[in-house]
Amino acid sequence: MTDVPAARAIVSGEPSHGISFGEAFRVWLKIALLSFGGPAGQIAVMHRILVEEKNWISESRFLHALNYCMLLPGPEAQQLATYIGWLLHRTVGGIVAGCLFILPGVVSIMALSYVYAAYGNVGFVEALFYGLKAAVLAIVVQAVVRVGKRALRNNAMRAIAGTAFVAIFFFNVPFPAIILAAGLIGYLGARAGRPEFAAGGGHGGPKSTAAVDSLMSDELPDHVRPSVGRALRVSAVWLLLWLVPVFTLLAIYGEANVFSQIAVFFSKMAMVTFGGAYAVLAYVAQQAVEHYHWVQPREMLDGLGMAETTPGPLVMVLQFVGFMAAFRDPGSLSPMVAGTLGGLLATWVTFTPCFLWIFLGAPFIEVMKGNKALAGALSAITAAVVGVILNLSIWFAIHTIFREVLPARNFGLSFEMPVLTSVDPAALILALAAATAIFRLNIGMLTVLGGACVAGLLLRAAGAI
Repeated sequence: MTDVPAARAIVSGEPSHGISFGEAFRVWLKIALLSFGGPAGQIAVMHRILVEEKNWISESRFLHALNYCMLLPGPEAQQLATYIGWLLHRTVGGIVAGCLFILPGVVSIMALSYVYAAYGNVGFVEALFYGLKAAVLAIVVQAVVRVGKRALRNNAMRAIAGTAFVAIFFFNVPFPAIILAAGLIGYLGARAGRPEFAAGGGHGGPKSTAAVDSLMSDELPDHVRPSVGRALRVSAVWLLLWLVPVFTLLAIYGEANVFSQIAVFFSKMAMVTFGGAYAVLAYVAQQAVEHYHWVQPREMLDGLGMAETTPGPLVMVLQFVGFMAAFRDPGSLSPMVAGTLGGLLATWVTFTPCFLWIFLGAPFIEVMKGNKALAGALSAITAAVVGVILNLSIWFAIHTIFREVLPARNFGLSFEMPVLTSVDPAALILALAAATAIFRLNIGMLTVLGGACVAGLLLRAAGAI
């Protein structure tokens, strides 16, 4: 593939920026197949290809879109791909970019769910995931460090992150309340002219020659220009695609059916889990484990390990949760068929709203580019997300390294306290080794994950686990 200068002569039927739909399809497929390493790694891949290599979008507009996606519920990397695909090739471009981003993960997680459901209680499979969980823990901690370095650039942002962590970990404050409060603080701080809430500008990469930016250099194209009529049409189409299956299941089977529960629960999750993939996982872990009892805490870690080792967003672990929920309560269906339908249903109601948020909100965000108050709100939300990710890393650490936890419910506190005498020495050693490999030796993620799996098998063979 070759770069497409914005000023190139345009052949008939080609969009004005000169990037053909076929070339965009190949680039989005390449990004999808390289999207390992969680949201930080996926965003880095998109930035390298779209900003640095292809020069399709400037860094300032890329970061503007990213900040909006971090404000939304759901996986920010998939939504960012949808956003940029929409800028390039309208609605169909956004659909293709967003769907291609998750397709490799859908196929991979479904295949691994079959193996896990059929053989998860076999010794070597348990050993494989035992080692995997230790490496996943180190990767989640790395995400805290990476996002923190970018977002916590002053004491105000560090205070927001710390407050968000305390609120969610110790007091179980809902995610939406934390995100909305952070956004309000950032908005008011920016409106007051406080320098702590001024958004950091992008750097590097030419702005005037980027294809998307040149497309909107004079005036906004029709598909980017917001209107009430367009917003109503977009809302109607995507709400029907999202909610018709949900209400159909409720009407036919009632609220007690596992498929109805999957549809309703993951639809609620799609609306209230702000902060990207890690926030989604924390919310699902609390509800699917403690309320619905679809999976055990360690199975959540196993599912996250699957998502970490396959391309696509980490939120694909939700497909695994839906699979296991229906697999264990199949009704008149065979367990594998029920699991397949449960996994696909969870995926549908999780990702369909993501397209709604982008196609409905992105035109308004584009016309607000450069608004200092909005940029301040988005910066504060990014800082709060760091606290949310820290909460998740500690939750995973507790359930990976300790065999037992006790609920602490006193003086308004609501959290799980590890039983110190229940520490798992092998898990602790593996987690420390994985952290050393990632932070000190700079070993690649896939290498660390593979080594942890081998270590789990060796520990099983030695009778240590």
